[in-house]
Amino acid sequence: MKRRLILPYLFMLCFSLNIFAVQGQKKMDRKETLDAVLKVNKYFMEKYADYTATSNVGRVRPSNIWTRGVYYEGLMELYSIYPKETFFDYAYGWSEFHKWNYRNGAVTRNADDYCAGQTYIDLFRLTEDPKQLVSVKANLNMLVNTPQNDDWDWIDAIQMGMPVFAKLGVTMNEPKYFDKMWDMYECTRNEIGGGLFNLEDGLWWRDADFVPPYTEPNGEDCYWSRGNGWVYAALVRVLNEIPKDEKHYQQYLSDFKIMTEALVKCQRKDGFWNASLHDPKNYGGKETTGTSLFIYGMAWGVNNGILDKDVYTPIINKAWSAIVEDAIHDNGFLGFVQGTGKEPKDGQPVTYDSMPDFEDYGIGCFLLAGVEVYKMK
Repeated sequence: MKRRLILPYLFMLCFSLNIFAVQGQKKMDRKETLDAVLKVNKYFMEKYADYTATSNVGRVRPSNIWTRGVYYEGLMELYSIYPKETFFDYAYGWSEFHKWNYRNGAVTRNADDYCAGQTYIDLFRLTEDPKQLVSVKANLNMLVNTPQNDDWDWIDAIQMGMPVFAKLGVTMNEPKYFDKMWDMYECTRNEIGGGLFNLEDGLWWRDADFVPPYTEPNGEDCYWSRGNGWVYAALVRVLNEIPKDEKHYQQYLSDFKIMTEALVKCQRKDGFWNASLHDPKNYGGKETTGTSLFIYGMAWGVNNGILDKDVYTPIINKAWSAIVEDAIHDNGFLGFVQGTGKEPKDGQPVTYDSMPDFEDYGIGCFLLAGVEVYKMK
C-alpha cells in the first residue's frame, strides 16, 4: 500500500512559515466571538423555527437525521456557555417530538441514525428524566452485545457514533461502552480498507474506496477535509468525556496530536483549509466546515493544556478570523459550506453565496468552533 513520506525538514519549514505568517495577530475579542456565534445561530433558529419539519432534499427525511444532530451538538455547547432558555427549549422540543428515539429506531446500527443520542444524553444530564435514555441505552446495548465491530466503515461515522458511547459510559458509569467504542474505532482505524488512518501522513482516508492506489489529480492521497474534521472532532468529544485513566485514553490522545501536526501543515495562507487537504487545486477554495472542525479541535487542545498556547493560538485566531470576516453574511447565513458528500468534488460549487443541500451541520460545526474560541484566555 502506498504510504507518502513527509520529509522532516520540509515539515519544519512549512510549520515555521505558517507560524511566522500569523504572529502578531490580535487576540480574539470574546464579545465579538460570542456575537458572531449568536448571529449565525439566530439565523438558523429563525429559518428553521419548526424543528418538527421534515427535510425534503431528494426525499423526505425526519428532522432527527445526522445533519440536524450535528447542529444540536453545537447548540448544546452554546447553551453550556450562554444558557438561554430558548436554546434549551429548542433542543428539548426537538427531542421530545422524536420521542428521544432515532429515525430507524433503537435497532439501528447506522451511526448517522444515533448521532442524535449525543443531545439526548446532554439533556438528560440537565433534567434526569429516565425516558430520555431509553432508546439510547437500548441501541448501545444492542451494539455492545453483538460481535461485529465494522459498522463505522466510513470515517464520518466516528463523529456520529463515538461520542454517544463516551457520553453514555460516563453518565451510567459503565466501562462496557468505552470498550465497545474502542473496538469499533480500532476496526476503522486499523482494519477496514487495511486501516483508514495513515499514520505517516497523520490523516484519514474517507473510506476503503479512497485507499491507495486511489489518488487526487496531483498524485497525492485523497484526504477530504470535512471527513478528517469529523474524526478530529470525535476525538475531542471523547477525550473531553472519558476518564484520563481509561485504558485507551492515551491512544486517542496520541491520534489527536498526530492529526493536529498534520492539519497545521495544510492550512491555507488565508486561514481556511481546502476541501482537499493534499491537493489544493482539486476544487480548491475556502471551505467552512472542515475549517470549523479544525478550529474546534485546536482550540479545545489549547484550552485543556494539551496543545501549546503560544504555538497554536495564532493558527486558531487566523482561521477563526477568516471565517468571521469572509463567510458570515449580514443576516447570519454561513458561506463556503460544502454540501453533503464524501470527497472534494461533492457539494460543489462552494462559494460565499452558495446554499448547501443541508446547512444545519455546517452551522453546528461553526458553533462548536466558536464556543471553544470563546473559552480561550
